[in-house]
Amino acid sequence: MARVTSGKRYAQAAFKLALEKGELDSWQDSLRKIADLTTDEQLVALLENPKLSFETKKAILVEFLGKINPLALNLACLLVHKDKLGIAGDISRQYDRLLDTHYGIEHVEVITALPLDDEDRKRISSRFEEIIGHKVVIDAQVDPSIVGGIKARIGDTLIDGSVKGKLGALRKSLVEISR
Repeated sequence: MARVTSGKRYAQAAFKLALEKGELDSWQDSLRKIADLTTDEQLVALLENPKLSFETKKAILVEFLGKINPLALNLACLLVHKDKLGIAGDISRQYDRLLDTHYGIEHVEVITALPLDDEDRKRISSRFEEIIGHKVVIDAQVDPSIVGGIKARIGDTLIDGSVKGKLGALRKSLVEISR
């Protein structure tokens, strides 16, 4: 859990800087490059090698990242220095969410028993856009244990329209009636 929190803090700081300087897209691209860099296991192992000097690690970062926002490069150096390069993907995802929120786009986590096709995604997305009045991006997950229907999470609100949830509510009401 600390990784997400830490990634969120870095993303919030980066977003604040990007907003102040009017460099929202530049930061987004730079953070994605840093996150992509962490998929190369050999490169990460090299950057985590305690025998290499920080200057050598910085030179490696500059070479592999190419032209990115200078402050984002500083962030990458800081992450390497603190041995936290592994949270770069979290930072990038959190930044993307902050950027979406800034542009009025809401993320809705939708859980279904079966995978959603494009038509289902569009229909669900349209319905949620009507309900909350913002553009919606569906983050779909599959959980066969809900049997059917959907569960959706918008921010802190959970909407349970699953068969499992409805059966649980029915069981609870039957128990209360029998008392």
